[in-house]
Amino acid sequence: MFQDKKLLSLSQVVMFGLAYMTPIIVLGTFGILAMVTSGAVSGAYVVALVAMLFTAHSYGRMACAFPVAGSAYAYVRHAIGERLGFMAGWAIILDYLFLPMVIWLIGAAYLNSAFPVVSTTIWLMGFIIITTIINVIGLKLASAINGVMMLIQILVIVAFVALAIRYLLVDASRPVFSLEPFIGTEGVTRALPMLMAGAAIACYSFLGFDAVTTLTEETRDPRRTMPRAILLITLIGGLIFVVVSYFVQQAAPGGLFTNPDAAAYDIAHNIGGDLFVSVFLIGLVVGQFASGIAAQASGARILYAMGRDGLLPRRLLGQLGRFGTPFGGLILSGIVALLALTMDVLSAASFINFGAFVAFAMVNLAVISHYFVREKHRGLRGVTFFLLFPLLGLLAIMWLMFSLDIRALSLGGAWLGIGILWLCWLTRGFRNSMPVLTSLSSA
Repeated sequence: MFQDKKLLSLSQVVMFGLAYMTPIIVLGTFGILAMVTSGAVSGAYVVALVAMLFTAHSYGRMACAFPVAGSAYAYVRHAIGERLGFMAGWAIILDYLFLPMVIWLIGAAYLNSAFPVVSTTIWLMGFIIITTIINVIGLKLASAINGVMMLIQILVIVAFVALAIRYLLVDASRPVFSLEPFIGTEGVTRALPMLMAGAAIACYSFLGFDAVTTLTEETRDPRRTMPRAILLITLIGGLIFVVVSYFVQQAAPGGLFTNPDAAAYDIAHNIGGDLFVSVFLIGLVVGQFASGIAAQASGARILYAMGRDGLLPRRLLGQLGRFGTPFGGLILSGIVALLALTMDVLSAASFINFGAFVAFAMVNLAVISHYFVREKHRGLRGVTFFLLFPLLGLLAIMWLMFSLDIRALSLGGAWLGIGILWLCWLTRGFRNSMPVLTSLSSA
């Protein structure tokens, strides 16, 4: 990836992680979260942040123990075993394969709100076709303007918050400071189940905090840098989500919107008028477009690596096209995205989160297996960092997982079932060792 090994510093890794998370997504999913939590979006993000910090701690510990690329697949494979490692990788494939679908669906929903004469289907097809063509040809242009795209997102977010605060100061009926964005309109006694359901969806905004582990072999002093970077990315991203959602929720209390999938569009119009809503739409579409390019490219390259190493069909996914890009994986990603025509943002994001939760749970278990069981770190520090913290992370992740809607659990369970059947085929009924994904697990 880089000509000079060990090139990246802590700040560069943190910026990469924040860019991958796409901060403007807090506005893109605001209406969905407000509907689910009855107006407690900030509270949902606080719960999600706490859960993610425990899991981020586990990712940092595993990055320190195994400073290689590969994320959950490599960590679980090294710490527990190759078969569970494969299942962790299979769960991550769900994220990488279906994440572009959700990104494009959100962008299409907002464009449809702005231009209702053009159906969501047309916008969605436009996202799929244009992004796939760019990725098939190559990413030099997209890489060159990635920093500009990130700057546009930040400026739009800052403007949105500033206009929301001005709106609150002008409208004397709404206080600037209130607990309502944290507990909702239903009261404290009914807040917990709604907050957990909202947090299970809010975790979608954190997807990508672990993506920096793919840069481990290009990072200076990775055993020290990676754990710090992962925690900083999670904390900074989470604080952005909490603060932004707080002021937006204050400017638009409750959870009732005409179109929850694109609620921030109406809110932008209400607080900033016609000019700002245009600026907001440009910022959100730019953010979703850039994120979609990166997500599809990353997913296709993982599919290519797994196909090349024999974990997936080699002829379909394990070969590069004429432009040197993973043509099969990119086309498959575009085809899978067509499922968005039958799904809404809530169902699609919940399905994505299921795969992430499975991988996160396994990484928490990997910390216990490696440090507490194998390495026998049993003192006070060991019990705290290598048993208590990952257990809390595991329990939080499992709670969030079972707070997902039944459709997401059913689809996610089916995905895991397919993975087990594929693993059975690869190992000839679990009798043989399985191929190793060399590009993601090399020591």
